[in-house]
Amino acid sequence: MNFTNRQVLLAARPLGFPKESDFKIEDSPVPPLLQGEVLIRVIFLSVDPYMRGRMSAAKSYAKPVEIGEVMTGGAVGVIVASESDTFPIGTYVVGDLGWQQFAIRNPAQLRRFDPSLAPLSTSLGVLGMTGLTAYFGLLDIGQLKDGETVLVSGAAGAVGSIVGQIAKLKSCRVVGIAGTDHKVDFLLKELGFDAAFNYKSTKDYTAKLEQLCPSGIDVYFDNVGGEITDAAIPLLNIHARIPVCGQISQYNLEKPELAPRWMHQLIIKRAKVHGFLISDFAAQFPKALSDLAAWYKAGKLKFPEQIAEGGIDAAPAAFIGMLHGENLGKQLVRISSSEV
Repeated sequence: MNFTNRQVLLAARPLGFPKESDFKIEDSPVPPLLQGEVLIRVIFLSVDPYMRGRMSAAKSYAKPVEIGEVMTGGAVGVIVASESDTFPIGTYVVGDLGWQQFAIRNPAQLRRFDPSLAPLSTSLGVLGMTGLTAYFGLLDIGQLKDGETVLVSGAAGAVGSIVGQIAKLKSCRVVGIAGTDHKVDFLLKELGFDAAFNYKSTKDYTAKLEQLCPSGIDVYFDNVGGEITDAAIPLLNIHARIPVCGQISQYNLEKPELAPRWMHQLIIKRAKVHGFLISDFAAQFPKALSDLAAWYKAGKLKFPEQIAEGGIDAAPAAFIGMLHGENLGKQLVRISSSEV
């Protein structure tokens, strides 16, 4: 092997929203493979909100990225060198490959993907962790029942857009919240949401939700937290469920927000708030991926995605833009060609 690896490293812990100066791009030689390892050329990198938490030193569900380390991130790529009997050259794989052009991994850390069945990019989206997050968050944590009213915040994002479509497959009324009029139009006209509104141009969230959810809210799929969640809580129906997937409105705050205390509403409504990580459901991934693939193949799940060109150097700007809500659907970065 004689490969040079271009990598994005964490250069500084952000204060507020990350800046491009919080990252550093370096080139380094790819080391030799050990027995059983494979070398993967990354094709698409996924940039996601959870990565902001990994940039902080604060303890969380996963180890933070250290200063000088390669940024963590899910990616899909193709094996270009192998010391494994079971993962030969030419195999397409998905895993936490990081923000880099090449990654060395043990096959136990990887999932195979067949690009003849669906485009490679879907392995990081509707047929990957994004789709799985929507599936388990809505159906297992949300315990969705046919005909219920579902409210989705961050509805035009990668997870939210799939949540709304799955809810429509279950004959539910679906209301979405997004950050631009264009995104609202997309939810209504392309994804089939029953109602949606632009939170940036809406002054009274409670009044708008009362208008759009006249029968109350049975499942609130929470991707954002903050004032939107505060407004949704009083409109919960008895035995409502709140899957807490993300709190993106809070990730880049330099000081915590003051907010209403609404825990008493959970007593009144006998409601459940349940945070989750997709890794909780690893044993059930095959069934979920089978369902998602069937819906996708039948044309029942549309998957909006935005692909930043420019290779690994484009990753920091794509990530920062995603945190500012510039993406519609899944934000990806094209690192290299899809060819073997």
